Amino acid sequence: METPVLDVKKLKTSFFTDDGLLTVVNDVDFHVNAGEVLGIVGESGCGKSVTSLSIMGLVPALTSKVEGEILFKGENLAAANEKRMRQVRGNEIGMIFQEPMTSLNPLFTIGSQLIEAIRIHNKKVSKKQAKVQAIDMLKKVGLPRADELIDEYPHQLSGGMRQRVMIAMAMICHPEILIADEPTTALDVTIQAQILELMKSLNKETDTAIIMITHDLGVVAEVCQRIIVMYAGKVVEEGNVSDIFKNPKHPYTIGLIQSVPDMREKKDRLFSIRGNVPKPGSLPIGCQFAPRCDHAHEKCLKEAPDLKALSSGQKVRCWLYTEEKEQII
Repeated sequence: METPVLDVKKLKTSFFTDDGLLTVVNDVDFHVNAGEVLGIVGESGCGKSVTSLSIMGLVPALTSKVEGEILFKGENLAAANEKRMRQVRGNEIGMIFQEPMTSLNPLFTIGSQLIEAIRIHNKKVSKKQAKVQAIDMLKKVGLPRADELIDEYPHQLSGGMRQRVMIAMAMICHPEILIADEPTTALDVTIQAQILELMKSLNKETDTAIIMITHDLGVVAEVCQRIIVMYAGKVVEEGNVSDIFKNPKHPYTIGLIQSVPDMREKKDRLFSIRGNVPKPGSLPIGCQFAPRCDHAHEKCLKEAPDLKALSSGQKVRCWLYTEEKEQII
């Protein structure tokens, strides 16, 4: 069996508030193999982004608490100090943030920011060499006139171009894992398709593992091989993309897939899951999806289910599936 490049075990991220400790990510387990593209999906507020920030060690240490294990090639990053995490970030694990305009420094040129990223992780590289590498990476991500673009500022670029610069910055040190947090949000459909195609080609060329965080199931179907579905800070289903799209198990996953409009069918009303994701600190007792679930019964309202492995290879956190009878829906 392949050894994962990243293995997250029992991850729990909480924040200190006036009302006490507020748990946002709870008991999350997943792994990523080298060269694999893993999708993490769910509605806003389900804990996707906090999970990625916990992996990168970017949740504020003074106001939060991270428990569990984040094993990167066997090393537990949850126990690593800030000096070690600065070595890991960018060099070994890269990240593309949701909004490139807030991630790029508006006071510095694209080139100076890329050159800084290279030289921080390899002090032996001269500025001239770093500039050559930066121009080469801008060309790899499909940006035109890279030798001129390197002297421009973020505000001079379009949204799609800034997103490509963010990908270039994340890939410049050839990390083993790339975390992409909603990389195509706010981009038009054409640019979105180009960005996804770019990420797929970089994944194939460099064998970089990618964790794709998104609420867009179309993005997942396009680029991911495996998927985990999160709800209220927990993983509720995990499996291969083809299996989950063809035969989703958890009622929440079924609802997400039904919510995607089908252009082949004419409907008077689009499907939506009733209710909202519960806020941390006001989670219901028992299964957290039960108040929104059409299949909820008495046990669901009293006891929280564990993540159960099924014979299909999928994992599901739901009382509708038991060892004796795997499918009740």
